[in-house]
Formats: sequence, structure tokens, C-alpha cells
Amino acid sequence: MSAAGVTEHGGSPPPGGEPPRSTLTPPPRVWWKRLGPDERRWLIVAFVWCLVLFSGMYVWLGIGEQQTPIESYRITTSDFAAEADTYIADRQVGEQDGVPVVEPIPGEDVYLVASQFQFRPILRLQRDETYRLLVSSTDVQHGLSLQPTNLNFQVLPGYLYVIRVTPDETGEFPLVCNEFCGLGHHVMTGKIIVED
Repeated sequence: MSAAGVTEHGGSPPPGGEPPRSTLTPPPRVWWKRLGPDERRWLIVAFVWCLVLFSGMYVWLGIGEQQTPIESYRITTSDFAAEADTYIADRQVGEQDGVPVVEPIPGEDVYLVASQFQFRPILRLQRDETYRLLVSSTDVQHGLSLQPTNLNFQVLPGYLYVIRVTPDETGEFPLVCNEFCGLGHHVMTGKIIVED
């Protein structure tokens, strides 16, 4: 037999058929073929589920009652620290463990400073009154978590965050830093006191 009739495997091709393929030959390209019925069904289910989840974000925005409107602006840390210190000096009504306690007038801007490793001042607010909470960091990135209402915000230096709050329960509510900010992160807390 001549060399032309011998396949890669050493045998001759079957009569009227293709020679057997070697493992080195690429498989036929089939990516352009139509999807099978099972693949089509699962693709439709996945697409519909994506639409449901996407639209759910906008539905929850209207009915979720957890969407706090937030505004943010650029500010230098030195400007924010100066404004906050002036505000604290004007509104201070006491002190707890070396941290100033302020009692803002309802409806006014209230400053809250995040710095390693405390939130200051302690805020004494009135129930059912609305306040604009102005929050920024004077050093590194912090987190602001208000418990038990489960409000969580990221606080970055150089940015001023404006959070509208209307307390509807009386009591003491802890502020917790939920972004690692250094070796004293575990002791970084603050407090909001809500009174009638």
C-alpha cells in the first residue's frame, strides 16, 4: 500500500468515510449552531430572573423604608475639623468620659467627627425631629454604623456626608466603626441619645 492511503493511526481510511481523527486535530466548530431546547429554557429563566432582581432594586427604593437620602461634598479635613470644633463649642451642654455632649436645635446641621478611635460629640436629639447630620473623617477611612437601626455608611477623609435623620424612638443608640481603621478600631464607638 502506498503512503498516501495510510492514516495518522497507521490504518487505512474506511471505505466511503472520513479517516479517523487524531487527538491533535481540533474538534469541529459548533458554537454557531442553534441552542437546544433545554439550553433555551434555562437561558430564558435566567434572563427573566435578572429582570426581576433588577426591577426589585427600584421597587425596594420606594417601599423599603431603609433608604436614607445621602449627599456628599468635597471638604478639606482641616476645614471640617475647624467647623466641627466651633459647632461643638457653641452647642456643648455637658461631657461624658471626656467626650463633649451637644444638644442641637431641631432642624439644624449637626456635626459628627470620626477620628481614630472615637466619634465625637455625643449627640442628644429630640424624638420625631429631623436633623441634618454632617459626618466626615479627620484622618483615615472609617465606617459609621448606627445600631439597632442598621444604618451603615462609609466615611472617608476629604468628603462631607450629609445624612437626614429623624429619630422615632427614645433611648441610647451606639455608633460603631465597621471599617478597620487601626489598632484601636475595636474600641471606636460613639453615642446618640434620643429624648422626648
